[in-house]
Amino acid sequence: MKTAHNPRRSWAPAVAGLALAAVSALAQAQVSLTTVVELAQRNSTTVRLAEADVQKASAALGESRDAFIPSVDFGSGLPAFPEVGFTGSLPTIWDASVGSVVFSMPQIRAVKAARQGLQAAQLALKDAREQVALEASTTYIEMDIVSRELDAARQQEVYASRLVDIEQERTDAGVDPLSDLLQARLAAAQLKLNRLHLETREATLSKQLSALTGLPSGSITPDHGSIPEIPAVTADDVPRTTEGVESAQSLALAKKQMAKGDEERQWFPQISFGILYNRNTTLLNTINKYYASPLPANDLSSGFSLQIPVFDMGMRAKARESAADALRARVEAEEAQHRNDVAIATLTASLRELDTMAEIATLKDQIAGEQLKTVLAQLELGNGAGIGPGAPSQLSPKAEQLARIDERQKYIDSLDAEMDLSRARLGLLRALGHMQDWLNTLNTR
Repeated sequence: MKTAHNPRRSWAPAVAGLALAAVSALAQAQVSLTTVVELAQRNSTTVRLAEADVQKASAALGESRDAFIPSVDFGSGLPAFPEVGFTGSLPTIWDASVGSVVFSMPQIRAVKAARQGLQAAQLALKDAREQVALEASTTYIEMDIVSRELDAARQQEVYASRLVDIEQERTDAGVDPLSDLLQARLAAAQLKLNRLHLETREATLSKQLSALTGLPSGSITPDHGSIPEIPAVTADDVPRTTEGVESAQSLALAKKQMAKGDEERQWFPQISFGILYNRNTTLLNTINKYYASPLPANDLSSGFSLQIPVFDMGMRAKARESAADALRARVEAEEAQHRNDVAIATLTASLRELDTMAEIATLKDQIAGEQLKTVLAQLELGNGAGIGPGAPSQLSPKAEQLARIDERQKYIDSLDAEMDLSRARLGLLRALGHMQDWLNTLNTR
């Protein structure tokens, strides 16, 4: 039986192959630090909550200012049953009213407080975005360094495997004791454990970046070239007030304005303006029996209302409550500044040690590299000391593997020192208020 040719079946494997290739390319694509920071700020719940606070503060400012803008209300209604007797109120088909505050010191204070509150919310939003950028940058840089360490660790395993093979041959030939072979195997096992630790750390960092950015886990490969140099700032640099501290200070000023407004509410009068219009009706009522003249169809009244506070214990208690809130906000702002000053001092002290440790690790890495070159040269050309009595023995092949393992280990140690130094520098940048300057350089890369 002849089967009809289905063109869709012939295209299906090709389409599936292209899809798999696209997914594989996406999984292996490098993502720049700029992209990671932008995605993290867009995906952060902290940032979105701060944005909602800004919208709320903006609405609160509008609400406090709108008290001085006349509001218009409209209403209408008919009685369910005919009215009997004198009800004391005019029967209306519909009515309209206009009213607004003309003068109120507490309301003026409320407007100023709302303006300060909006500024505090905007500064808190900037602080939240900066904090998310710090977390994303630190995680990204650490993942980049761990990836390079993992490459070096895998190279170490290759050299350790060769060392075990060499020791096995030398032990079988009776040149080296069995303990040397066991030591080589132990070193190989320890290097394997280090590599497993690094793989676990890389997987953890990958999930952290995935949670920060919203990208699939394992889809982010760091691009080392997208990481700008982190400036070596110190506490001697001119510090700026951070957005978090400024936000706390603005909130304290807002609370202070509200406290003043509640206090002045006890002494300052309030002037309001209003207009009232009624469209009267004589349907379903006998209202004209109770007035000397017929009920007019239209009623309009307007005027100013003056309210003078005389005695209100509840208002005084509210003023004391607002004063306590203002005091608390001021203390919290001072504490935020104090914590930032302590962070600057702590990071500055640790940076001096980390700078020296990074320098030592770099020098050790360079020395190990030079020692490896010497070992390779001696293995290729001989040690040049001859074969007479007292001359040093010729290096064995295992010396090369030991030198290579040591050089890779010193390289990993230097990367660890670089990672600690980068983390501390970024922290000090943020504490000094210069974090945004470094973030601006991301857009140029």
